[in-house]
Amino acid sequence: MSRRIRLIVAYDGTAYVGWQLQENGVSVQQRLNEALLAVTGETIQLHGSGRTDSAVHARAQVAHFDTEARMPADKFAIAMNMRLPRDIRVLCSEETTEAFHARFSAKNKTYRYTVQTGLHADVFCRDTALHVHTPLNFERMRLAAQDALGEHNFSAFMSAGSALERTVRTVYRSEWTQAGQYLYYDVSANGFLYNMVRILVGTMLEIGSEKRPQDSIRRALASGLREDAGATAPPHGLTLMRVQYEDFDTDEVLRRL
Repeated sequence: MSRRIRLIVAYDGTAYVGWQLQENGVSVQQRLNEALLAVTGETIQLHGSGRTDSAVHARAQVAHFDTEARMPADKFAIAMNMRLPRDIRVLCSEETTEAFHARFSAKNKTYRYTVQTGLHADVFCRDTALHVHTPLNFERMRLAAQDALGEHNFSAFMSAGSALERTVRTVYRSEWTQAGQYLYYDVSANGFLYNMVRILVGTMLEIGSEKRPQDSIRRALASGLREDAGATAPPHGLTLMRVQYEDFDTDEVLRRL
């Protein structure tokens, strides 16, 4: 009898071509599939809450798979971690219902983009934070972030070539915080377009460096044109932080571990 197992996975995306299986390199999903094959003897189709690009990280990616294996659900995390590289860790494994789907059941996702300011880059955060050595006006960036709140057509903040027909998303949180040399942009929404967070960040960095008007996000939302938004920020500063479902929240689970 088949069972459905839900995972919370953390990974450093530096060495991978992204979450999704690809022909041009090793993905996070590939490494997880290999670990599952070794543990269960089954060729398993793993489903994630969404794709992350090459060099993008995750603190709490959610995935699920179906298996005939009789191993206790909580033991999958231990067994898989014994076979995974050190930059991927399964933090939690538990049995769930057939109605649960890591992608289609998700209600809200939160990403964080990290920027390090100052003249010299921190060598210990070179793969997880974007270093910007030129001055940034934090207040301009903080105010610009508020313009992304609410339901909007975010087509201006989607990479060219994307095939999505529906580009309306609702952003519940959009804010910058500061801790010493580090600036953190946290954004939560019911869904994200391809490169949406990175284009928002790129636009706000240009606003913060006063290369772009303060109301640039409002203008781009109104026009829907990609050329009215800023550059796409590099991927390595981005981390998937949290995924929320009707009755499951990665933050609540991780606090109990």
